[in-house]
Amino acid sequence: MVTTVAVVVGDLVTDVVAVSGQPLVAGSDIPAAVAVRGGGSGANTAAWLAASGVPTAFVGVVGADGAGADRVAELTDLGVRAVVRRAEGAATGSVVVVSHGGERTMLSDRGANLLLSPADVDAGLASGARHLHLSGYVLLAPPAREAGRYALAAARRHGLTTSVDLAAAAIMRRVGPAEILSCVEGVDLILANRQEAAVLVGEAAPAELAARLAASAGRAVVKCGAAGAVWARARGEVIEAAAQPVSVVDATGAGDAFTAGLLAAWLSGGSPAEALRAGTSLGAAAIGLIGGRPTAGDATRS
Repeated sequence: MVTTVAVVVGDLVTDVVAVSGQPLVAGSDIPAAVAVRGGGSGANTAAWLAASGVPTAFVGVVGADGAGADRVAELTDLGVRAVVRRAEGAATGSVVVVSHGGERTMLSDRGANLLLSPADVDAGLASGARHLHLSGYVLLAPPAREAGRYALAAARRHGLTTSVDLAAAAIMRRVGPAEILSCVEGVDLILANRQEAAVLVGEAAPAELAARLAASAGRAVVKCGAAGAVWARARGEVIEAAAQPVSVVDATGAGDAFTAGLLAAWLSGGSPAEALRAGTSLGAAAIGLIGGRPTAGDATRS
């Protein structure tokens, strides 16, 4: 039996992705390529980790419906150990994603994801992993937020390293920076895009944003899309990496893939510069696909 290296705690949803060459027109319609895919930031990261050869378990909640069964089966096909509870009376979460010109607009129904509990986390930690990664979506609303806090605390008690990938700047503003910062204080690695980082620590250049975030954790990474990414360590180094040039098909899940590539390199002992390069490489691969996941044929796991 392969020992689990990483446990990802987060969201699992159905993505309805509409990729259009034209911007939205209010009150009218535009042509688009529409696809239904498995999604959810946490589940996407787990899928890319498994495709990168990292034995990975995913912890989450879906509804006791056909969509939930399909989403779990997709993760399993990609080599992820799915520790996913099927909640009676709840619907599997779903997101409508409109993708145009490398930008996405999302309409989200989190559904059963909001029911994540400490017991779900304990079931995932029983796999014996050495790292816990938490999707920031878990921290945006109770009762899942309490389960997210529990996951980070339990991981530390078990001697696991921890990381959090922040999410949804607009919702983070409503929750408030103090609440979010209290949740992530003391984690080993915080990841955020520029907008998310600015919600917590104020507007600044990416290197300064990363340095400010690192004051709440051991390390911080700020993802800047086509402008690359920055790694900072508390009271220490700041390293920048350029993005890899790529033709954009759909940006859905690119940040999740970046996170997986970075974590895969870091957990295998790679340097910050190597981790950033691995992140930008996998993020570039995701941008060339419709949807936020690799296909089963993309997996490099052994």
